[in-house]
Amino acid sequence: MSESLLSVGKIVNTHGIRGELKVLLQTDFPEVRFAPKAKLLMAHPERSEQITVTVVAARPYKQMYIVKFNEFENINEVEKFKGFELKVPKENSVELPENEYYFHEIIGCRVVNEAGEEIGVIEEILRPGANDVWVVKLPTRKELLLPVIDDVVLDVDIKAKLVKIHLMEGLL
Repeated sequence: MSESLLSVGKIVNTHGIRGELKVLLQTDFPEVRFAPKAKLLMAHPERSEQITVTVVAARPYKQMYIVKFNEFENINEVEKFKGFELKVPKENSVELPENEYYFHEIIGCRVVNEAGEEIGVIEEILRPGANDVWVVKLPTRKELLLPVIDDVVLDVDIKAKLVKIHLMEGLL
């Protein structure tokens, strides 16, 4: 799959008989991504099959969105798209406020302490509740769960792919 695409949702099921789809959101900006006339790329997660689609209508539904695309009229046409991912080009990403980052910008960053000593590399981001948790792969093959709070994360340099942290007592 192309690295120049950002995932904004995953099709989990059909909804009704008029070609609507249930989409599990993978974006903080559903009102932008699923606005009428928005263009999205439907991509198969394993094959290189891709289809460009245009949003006709979308609405929140439980923890998901119900989306209708211009290209499909009924359930028979959309049934085969269960499991497909909805993507947009990276250049269409929404500008974030200062000190906020996209997951793809954080994953892969090297982590160092205040003295500049290498700790590991961020491999995953968890969202358990009050704050995000960055999973840092340590050289010892263990993982460090790093809470994303001001007392711990001192500096994030996206261009250098470097995160400076304060290792609070008990974190390691």
